[in-house]
Amino acid sequence: MNDAAPPSKDPKRRASTARRGVRTADLPPADPIGGVESVKLFERAFAGRKSALLAVSGGADSTALLVLAGEWFQTGGAPKIAVATVDHGLREEARAEADAVEALAGRFGLPFARLDGRTAPRDTRIEETARVSRYGALLAHARSIGADAVATAHTLDDQAETVLMRLSAGSGPMGLAAMRHAVRRDGIELLRPFLVVPKARLVATLKARNLGWAEDPMNVDPRFARARLRSARGALEREGMTAERLGVLAFRMARVNAAIEAAIDQAAALHVARKNGVSVIGASAATLPDEIKLRLLGRVIAEIGGVRVKLERLERLADHIVTKSSGANTLAGARIAWDSEGAIKVSSAPPRRERR
Repeated sequence: MNDAAPPSKDPKRRASTARRGVRTADLPPADPIGGVESVKLFERAFAGRKSALLAVSGGADSTALLVLAGEWFQTGGAPKIAVATVDHGLREEARAEADAVEALAGRFGLPFARLDGRTAPRDTRIEETARVSRYGALLAHARSIGADAVATAHTLDDQAETVLMRLSAGSGPMGLAAMRHAVRRDGIELLRPFLVVPKARLVATLKARNLGWAEDPMNVDPRFARARLRSARGALEREGMTAERLGVLAFRMARVNAAIEAAIDQAAALHVARKNGVSVIGASAATLPDEIKLRLLGRVIAEIGGVRVKLERLERLADHIVTKSSGANTLAGARIAWDSEGAIKVSSAPPRRERR
């Protein structure tokens, strides 16, 4: 557990308190990100965007995002930029941390908003619940101010942790592709300009400016999977599982996944008929490779039900279809019916009361 004090508005004091943090203090020395490099990272990520909202918690990564983007903004070459902090109401220090972010944003002339991300108290899935709430608040605020993108400060280290978590969950190529540099959600682009940048370089960037950051004790709390993975980082690296190699794995899996998606596009055009909210996967799809058949079924179910199906549930359904010559099942808001000739019809599932 990290007992670092809330960040001070005094940059020097913030630096001294933050360096007591467990993870950031233990990071190896690294080169800070220079102005030319940061501009290239931002220009690549923000290309074509007129305005963006920076998600800044006050931690090292997002503080570096704010500082580097703020410096870029002051050169006159950046799009319109705003800053927001989401308070989940989980820690008393959050208010002081948001105050520090607001003060730093003000130094660059960037508008700041404090967003409410509180949810009903619960003892399980705290991280997941907070993440859903956080993105919901950020996307809603982005729309309200006319921003067409939200930028987060996910790093190469975060990407590596995501790959490890997906490995532990038995994910396929889609899951192992981990986070993407840009993804569209509810009409807003989510951008990750630092996804290939090691966290240590962002920390070095702040130290070079004598700036500090907040330490979230949840980041080292062994109740949470990501924190447990961080504590095992040294052992994993000694076995060759460095953040760089895991990042390369994610990149390669993204490439594999793109090829699979292209094959699914072709398969859908050839084997799926859609009419009046009902999709039928023809018996001709039986000749497709297993992975394409499986993913095609998952895509059609997601289109009808509006929810992406978890891989293991999709695999169970596919096995059920193979072992029973005909039948029906409901999954992820969709009704899936198949006949002895091999056709699969997917339609909206009736409300639960009507299924009884």
